[in-house]
Amino acid sequence: MPASTTKSLRVAVLADSDTRWKWGSLTANRVSPADSDIRLDGYLLRGRATPTARQLEEVGVRADSLREVTAVEFLRELGKEDHAYDVVVLALVGGAVQAVLHGLDRAWDGRAKRPLVVTGYVGVVYEKLADGLLLRHGADLVLANSRQDADRFRAVYEGVGADAGSVTEVALPFLGGAAYTENDPYTENDPSAKQGRRPYTVVFAAQPSVPESRKDRTYLLDRLIRHARLHPDREVLLKLRSRPGEHTTHIEELPYQKLVQKADPPANFRLVYGHMGEVLDRTDLLVTISSTAALESLHRRIPTAVLTDLGVREALGNHHFVGSGCLASWDQLDAGHRPAPDAEWVARQGVAADGSYETAFDAARLRITELLAADRLPPLAPYYTPVTAPGYLPGILARHHLGPDGSPLPGAPAADREPSPVRQIVRRAARGAYRHGVQRVAPVIRRMGEL
Repeated sequence: MPASTTKSLRVAVLADSDTRWKWGSLTANRVSPADSDIRLDGYLLRGRATPTARQLEEVGVRADSLREVTAVEFLRELGKEDHAYDVVVLALVGGAVQAVLHGLDRAWDGRAKRPLVVTGYVGVVYEKLADGLLLRHGADLVLANSRQDADRFRAVYEGVGADAGSVTEVALPFLGGAAYTENDPYTENDPSAKQGRRPYTVVFAAQPSVPESRKDRTYLLDRLIRHARLHPDREVLLKLRSRPGEHTTHIEELPYQKLVQKADPPANFRLVYGHMGEVLDRTDLLVTISSTAALESLHRRIPTAVLTDLGVREALGNHHFVGSGCLASWDQLDAGHRPAPDAEWVARQGVAADGSYETAFDAARLRITELLAADRLPPLAPYYTPVTAPGYLPGILARHHLGPDGSPLPGAPAADREPSPVRQIVRRAARGAYRHGVQRVAPVIRRMGEL
């Protein structure tokens, strides 16, 4: 029997929320060389948005190991000589990426060979472009989810005199699924049209923090319910990201689950959870403010509407869809309008609805293959250093218990032994209390302050 040509590839993914775990774990699989047998170890950064078991199950990606850590624990783990990872994927908010980059640079100081470091963004980049990018600078690959993002990323790096060679164009790793097949609405006046057909399904993809105010969120819910009443032949679904008490990447202070308790929705209106891809399998019209779900929908060629009811504003993120052909209001949708996307705009967004998706990661795979074959990689070199950002960087590092040189500060959590059962219980209780404070108590205090 001939020897196997499959190469073992050890990958570590550090993520700080359910959506970033989804992006990081799927990215690890997408960009790994085709002849690799991947061992994927997952690390979940401890914090308010650490995903629950249900959220991890919903993502559907299986890791060979999975554990919760602090930044210092992760750095100590990867600093051990027996943890010889080939690739490390940092699926974190920008400040955490920067802190871990400095910590890894110190942990790997003097090593003849170090792992390759990859980072990027979960979805649409519509705010804090320069800030988020410069906090990610220093990784070997900074992935851009579209041609448009790749151009913008390089322009930012080159504009501040930083090396832009790390910017690598890919696509969102969670796109996929069967292409949409036309399912025209039928009416109650034509019962024969229902034979053997599923109901026309409208899905509103909710977002945890967009919009923020009770007034705006109540308005959107009322319009969705009104659409269900206007079209009793349709199935109208409110797709939610998390169940009450769970956190996602962003804090949700006014869950739709609470708001809907005061409404009286018709029978054809339902709340749904679960994997977005499975929901899209039965979607005929996807409606959102600015969710990345719009790009998943466009990839499948599902009619997609980005709402203008609350304005087209940077604060909402729907300004990103200017030129897409997808902007529409509820009045237009109630009247039967189905937006038609602009092909050129879609092509620049990495949606790859033209069938080129499978080659979208080729450049990243090639780059990773070349770097893994190198005898030695240069030290990690973030743009932010104590010289370039002496008033900014120390605070970012300190939030993760790191000093200006990337070393753990005194009193940082120890990682040389597994916490005792009692300490694990205390940690879980403290984390639950913290999450309760963030989601329940803090919003009440803020609202009281506005009275």
